[in-house]
Amino acid sequence: MSDYLLDVKELTTEVSGPEGKTPLINNISLQLRAGEVMGLVGESGSGKSLTGLSIMGLLDRPVQVAGGAIRFKGRDLRNLSEEELRQIRGDRIAMIFQDPMSTLNPVLRIDTQMIETIQAHARVGKEEARQRARDTLGMVGIPSPDERLSAYPHQFSGGMRQRVAIAIALLLSPDLIIADEPTTALDVTIQAQILSIVQKLARENGTALIWITHDLSVVAGLADTLSVMYAGRIVEQGRTREVLRRPFHPYTHGLLGSLPSRNARGRRLTQIPGTTPPIASLPPGCAFRPRCSRASDVCLTLPALDRVEARKVRCFHPVMEGAIS
Repeated sequence: MSDYLLDVKELTTEVSGPEGKTPLINNISLQLRAGEVMGLVGESGSGKSLTGLSIMGLLDRPVQVAGGAIRFKGRDLRNLSEEELRQIRGDRIAMIFQDPMSTLNPVLRIDTQMIETIQAHARVGKEEARQRARDTLGMVGIPSPDERLSAYPHQFSGGMRQRVAIAIALLLSPDLIIADEPTTALDVTIQAQILSIVQKLARENGTALIWITHDLSVVAGLADTLSVMYAGRIVEQGRTREVLRRPFHPYTHGLLGSLPSRNARGRRLTQIPGTTPPIASLPPGCAFRPRCSRASDVCLTLPALDRVEARKVRCFHPVMEGAIS
């Protein structure tokens, strides 16, 4: 038996179209132990959110998982029936979406939605479920939770709706939470509060967390490990502190080098040249090659995700010169 809570091996998700099938994420492998927090980072369009949806089994055709294994507590989720998946989703695995209305039903009161979520997975009475819902709303910083339970989603601000969506994900203390940029709409004070809550869950309840984001400053203080995605593939994986201190892949190096805090005041910000290529027309070999100053002819061949020191890097010419200041 693996000691991993979640073990994703060579996951490939593709879309079918008139010209055939196009991989959107390609041979993704992720491993997560109980209580561990993984940051999944990259630019928009890199495949981060799609990876989360693929793990959850929430894809709509013509997008579908085409290969690989998604083992949760030793069971491959790809082999489960839809009914079996429904019993796991929301109970043992929860997902927090960037748009809270992906979670909330606009025509139902908040108490109805939260109580139904609890009673779908736990044998508790309505009053006990309501009490648990009220306590969880208070935990995520919603004032007057008793009154707010009787409200409808449209009566909340965008940030408050997101906190309700986060509360619903936390209701049943799941073993794994996949969080897709859930604090983007929140102010920094509430963001810090939510991050503190999920860290406490990981530490005290053994909840594992995949935190999908483009914000490296968030994962710096939250994640134990970091997986960097580019054009549907993992390009670097390792311990967060090590990756941020000394990135090996040129793309990771460019992301960190473009942070305002890494640039001198008054000077033009450093940036990665070019743009992410369309996933349907990736260049041959390394997808980052057209934007990379270290590229050579060998980069016309796709590099493998190989071990370099204590981490994995998909690059023929990793940056080994030293730490970023």
